[in-house]
Amino acid sequence: MAPGIIASEPVDSDVDTTTRSTDLQPKLLYDNVDQDALQKKTSQYLFNYGTKFMKDVVCGSKGLYVYTANGHRVLDWTSGQMSCLLGHGHPEVVQTIADHAANLDHLFSGMVSPPVVALGERLCSLLPDGLDKAFFLSTGGESNEAAIKLAKVYTGKFEIIAVNGSWHGVTAQALSAQYHYGRKGQGPLMPGMHMLPAPNAYRSIFRKPDGSYDWETELDYGWSLIDQASCGSLAAVIVECIQSSAGIHVLPPGYLKALKKHCEHRGMLLIVDEAQTGVGRCGDLMAIMHEDVVPDILTLSKTLGNGLPLSAVVTSAEIERVAVERDYCFYTTHVNDPLPAAVGNKVLEIVVRDNLVENSRAMGKLLHEGLARLQSRYACIGDVRGRGLMAGVEIVADRTTKAHDQELACLVAERAYDLGVWANLSSHGSFSGILRIAPPITITREQIREGISLLEQAFASTPGAARLY
Repeated sequence: MAPGIIASEPVDSDVDTTTRSTDLQPKLLYDNVDQDALQKKTSQYLFNYGTKFMKDVVCGSKGLYVYTANGHRVLDWTSGQMSCLLGHGHPEVVQTIADHAANLDHLFSGMVSPPVVALGERLCSLLPDGLDKAFFLSTGGESNEAAIKLAKVYTGKFEIIAVNGSWHGVTAQALSAQYHYGRKGQGPLMPGMHMLPAPNAYRSIFRKPDGSYDWETELDYGWSLIDQASCGSLAAVIVECIQSSAGIHVLPPGYLKALKKHCEHRGMLLIVDEAQTGVGRCGDLMAIMHEDVVPDILTLSKTLGNGLPLSAVVTSAEIERVAVERDYCFYTTHVNDPLPAAVGNKVLEIVVRDNLVENSRAMGKLLHEGLARLQSRYACIGDVRGRGLMAGVEIVADRTTKAHDQELACLVAERAYDLGVWANLSSHGSFSGILRIAPPITITREQIREGISLLEQAFASTPGAARLY
């Protein structure tokens, strides 16, 4: 059994658990760092690629914690960039990297190596029938680029549908199918891109007479607009099971099945992007298994490599057959590289062997219970949502009007970081004040309680949090 699996119990966020942690600060890889000097060099030499650099310089990471140059230990509740599924510096992952860096790191892209074959076999054997063939790239954007191109080659069509609020990467086709941020300033994007309304149960204007969310009508309405706008060349839909960058919006039950039916009706493929939800994050090995839907193409990235650049495109043998006949090509420098593939294979081995999907489900329940308790105590928390170890906390100025309060959200997030827990709040206004939480799935009960306690302290000590007790 994975460490940390427990019977469900309420989280007492009044208890300060921060002093109970058994994780002592390790010797840092970069010690005696002059943070002020590095910050000045950051401003002088590092290009701003679309986000503000944080105030602290991180000099080490271990387990679920990162350590800064000024001695600050922070509980990493976003797994780095939602990627370190097993935590930082997992000893088996470290050993795998060392072994392959020394003996089998990178090859000519047409060569085959044991770790690549092993990863393909292990991954496809864990997935439903119809996801039979895989190849491995470096980033999520790259895998989505490859998947969109594959759908176009297979169908012979070129129009791609994505969902408002999506984030699929910053390469040409992936960015063109992305409707959250980053589209401006570069001229025309790829032609034939269309958008469905985001399934936002908290804010959607589509409501049934009883006030509940009417996602079926919203989805049908979206498709009616696409059918009018289409030039008759609809190739594929790409979608996330939980829209993370949009604010941790979970697809409503039945949504993905309905989406697949819409695709089948129009002769389109369904691409599911599981960059953040895949490999146990949400309490199932893959989120598609929770939905009981087999997409035509599945993409994985972040979690598969535990922080290393590894992504995957998985599809059916039939789609591969047709694509080969039509000269599909996605030949890159690092396609099927042995070192990252070995890490991905080790990650899957550990997740299955140590029952970490079950741990994610159990710890996720504790996490959501703790966040729900905070919601009952602070009026600024408008909504708590997510599944498993993936959660969103939306900060609002007023629960009735649901008015955004980005300023308050930033204050809470900054206070939480200062206290010792990192729950991502993008500095960009398009995120509208939503804390995104996605800790490693090796997390323990103590670390859940520690994080909830620190968040409680952050809300309690932030002016404007509207305490209800």
